Amino acid sequence: MTVETDWQAWQSSWDRQQEMYLPDREERFRVMLDMVGALVGPAPRVLDLACGTGSITSRLLDRFPGATSTGVDLDPALLAIARGTFAGDDRVAFVTADLKDPDWVGALPHDSYDAVLTATALHWLHSPELAVLYGQLAPLVRDGGVFMNADHMPDPATPRINEADRAHRHAAGDRAQAGGALSWAEWWALAGRDPVLAEPTKRRYEIYGEHADGDTPDEAWHVRTLCEAGFGEVRSVWRSPSDALVLALK
Repeated sequence: MTVETDWQAWQSSWDRQQEMYLPDREERFRVMLDMVGALVGPAPRVLDLACGTGSITSRLLDRFPGATSTGVDLDPALLAIARGTFAGDDRVAFVTADLKDPDWVGALPHDSYDAVLTATALHWLHSPELAVLYGQLAPLVRDGGVFMNADHMPDPATPRINEADRAHRHAAGDRAQAGGALSWAEWWALAGRDPVLAEPTKRRYEIYGEHADGDTPDEAWHVRTLCEAGFGEVRSVWRSPSDALVLALK
């Protein structure tokens, strides 16, 4: 007997859970895709880095139907949702790879990309690992292409502002949970009980545990490190009190 699951329902559930922590999530995606269109055009070849369920890929294809995307991740459960969601769409491919593996680039189907995009994922890496990754990404981006990373980039020079923002966000999250939103832990517990996702979720916890233990360097660190990696122009193109979207142009 074949057990099936509703992949789109899991996508929607993941989005709701993420939006509890990132209420401006769609805004960062919008700006990211605005810049893709402005810099590399409406039919880009994209690498969706640490793709998770394919959130960026989904919005990319809605915005640019002529685009193609390679999603790369290590999480078995999130990749199961991604592969189920995009099954049969020949514009999309997914690769299982560990971004800490020095040979991960060799698993990709293409040698270069117009755009490499990632959001709220690379803080799972420590800064030295992320610097190595940035060095690996620069040769993957074609001349005139872009890399964009939207992630937590708090400013250590403003601790009182940071604390006020943190308290505000946590209070908003508490209200969302009181209204029925699932927390990170609750979402993963639900996935662990799903007949299709139970085994991938178990393997996911064997890889990561509850959560990886990376860090969150500030915006200036990202700009400096991407310049050192070989990008020609680097700056933020969007900012919230706690997060930024840094764009690096090859």
